Amino acid sequence: MVVGELAEERELVIIGGGPGGYHAAIRAAQVGLSVLLVEKEDLGGVCLNKGCIPSKIFTQLAKKHKEMGHYQKMGLDSGSVSVNLSKLQDYKTSLIAQLKKGVDSLCKANKVEVVKGSAAFLSENKIGVENGHQFTVYRFQSAIIATGAKRVTPSFLSGKSSRILNEFSIYELNELPEELIVYGNSYIELEAASSFAALGTKVTLVLSGELPFDDSINKELTRVLKKMKVKLLTGFQPEETAESNETVSVTFTKQDSDSVTLETPYFFAANDLRANIDGLGIDRLKMELTEDDFIAIDEACRTSIEGIYAVGDVTKGASLAVKAIRQGKVAAENAAGVSSEYDDMLLPEIAQTIPPVASIGLTEKEAVQDYKVSVSTYPLGGNGFAQLTGEKEGLIKVVADSESDLILGIHMIGSGAVEMISGSAVGMEMAGRDEDFSYPYYPHPNTSESLQEAMEALKGKAVHLPPAKQKELAKV
Repeated sequence: MVVGELAEERELVIIGGGPGGYHAAIRAAQVGLSVLLVEKEDLGGVCLNKGCIPSKIFTQLAKKHKEMGHYQKMGLDSGSVSVNLSKLQDYKTSLIAQLKKGVDSLCKANKVEVVKGSAAFLSENKIGVENGHQFTVYRFQSAIIATGAKRVTPSFLSGKSSRILNEFSIYELNELPEELIVYGNSYIELEAASSFAALGTKVTLVLSGELPFDDSINKELTRVLKKMKVKLLTGFQPEETAESNETVSVTFTKQDSDSVTLETPYFFAANDLRANIDGLGIDRLKMELTEDDFIAIDEACRTSIEGIYAVGDVTKGASLAVKAIRQGKVAAENAAGVSSEYDDMLLPEIAQTIPPVASIGLTEKEAVQDYKVSVSTYPLGGNGFAQLTGEKEGLIKVVADSESDLILGIHMIGSGAVEMISGSAVGMEMAGRDEDFSYPYYPHPNTSESLQEAMEALKGKAVHLPPAKQKELAKV
């Protein structure tokens, strides 16, 4: 195909309409730029269409199903409760369509021009967009790459199979499996394991290493999973899979141990992630990549090519929508000449397990490397509202610098953890000390009072923990 010199002019071009891309587009429009957003599939990206939203629809169903027993005790006579995954799939399809319309409407309201097609760089200030037989060239002042990550099947999986599930297909099931083996220890696998277990599936969770949170959270999560009758195997690596008509056989090996073969109707393992840069044309720009082929960026989300930025999963770091959203806004502001920086030091991490996990800042292990540390732990079982709702599993752990009282990390497992971590993020961004968290009024009765007591326990002031227990749980 021969491309002429005729090109349409745009101030900012964004490639990719996922969370990073469409947030960047709207933020750039807010600060006055003319914005072209190119998306080859659906607005909202993997997060809205295949990942975050579909998986959280499922985890919410599982959470409510587990809660029904408690509310029946309280007097909610609902009769027998059954799970209809086919109906859930219809709900999921409807909700995703509604949310996509919302994103499209927001783009239109902010005068963001959305074009469907595949984009590739022709030079450092031009891209070509191909949509069927149509090919359009755009000249830009700035560009943002928000193409995300592609999924790569792990090497131990032997081809495609309806009984081998990934992070997308597991939430497309129309019937609840009787048994499921889950391999991995990220939030993706943990959410799947706890949700299916809560719905009645017999789950085996195979961990290649330790759980990814603070040690106290890992211990409590392990206890909760075992209570949910999830079978845990630690330190195993899958070697190969073999499928029959009705089952999948998975052979696992462990260092200094014999291999073990497990048979299951379904096996779930998440795909590996690689930067989605194929066909993007950045090779002709000689754009700098990291050692594992993600796009290298600085704190302003700038690539090595002037005027071109990159955000989200196409860059190195945690594969989280919250990261992509913040980076998208940072890149948009810098493209408009507004100084802005991205810092992942206080990036919240959550897992919508049952109960959920939320974490921000340093773990105790990380903190002791550079600080003199004090910690406190408050069990949610000591909170009246948690007992009232039947959600008394879990704890809140606080990690502080004992010399300055600066809060270094907050780690939670339990009902309301995801909501509480937002307030924790605000406090830690403001360099809060324990008294900054414990002094404000907390609504009563509410699970959030547990965070206040966890802060008070650092100084032995927690009311709903006996003195001896506070000394036992607190360490300096």
